[in-house]
Amino acid sequence: MATGKHENLDLIWKMVHSGDRETSINALWAITHLIKSDSEWLQSLQNEIIDMLLAETDPSRKRMLLQILRNQQYRSDSIRTDFLDFCLSKINSESEPYAVRAYCIYTAFKMCRPYPELLSELQEHLSMLPMQTLSPGLECARRKTVEAIKTVRNKN
Repeated sequence: MATGKHENLDLIWKMVHSGDRETSINALWAITHLIKSDSEWLQSLQNEIIDMLLAETDPSRKRMLLQILRNQQYRSDSIRTDFLDFCLSKINSESEPYAVRAYCIYTAFKMCRPYPELLSELQEHLSMLPMQTLSPGLECARRKTVEAIKTVRNKN
């Protein structure tokens, strides 16, 4: 486990930006395993992480960036529409790895939750998934999110 010492976190973050793919992936992996007390530091990097993700082409880096973003909080008054559009566009993209698609489902739900019209759009994307071959993990993400949408709607 990585420590919460600020200088170590800054070093790991610097290594994420390394030109060496292996170094960068190892640093991202370490960040996905940070202890809970480091979540505030990670949350402060949210916009930078989103910017990295939107420009990323490497599937491994994409997956880990989404894994980090999945665990973050999203303020309803400052949702990045470019990131939400990215997540929605990847849900049904058969060219994306299953893990990327599953993380996009979970993250999109977090962003859409406060907005009934966005929940409807997310549900529409999810309704198209059963027309494809799904991994057990992607099917689980779809099923859990459909149930979560129902729960949110029943509370309103």
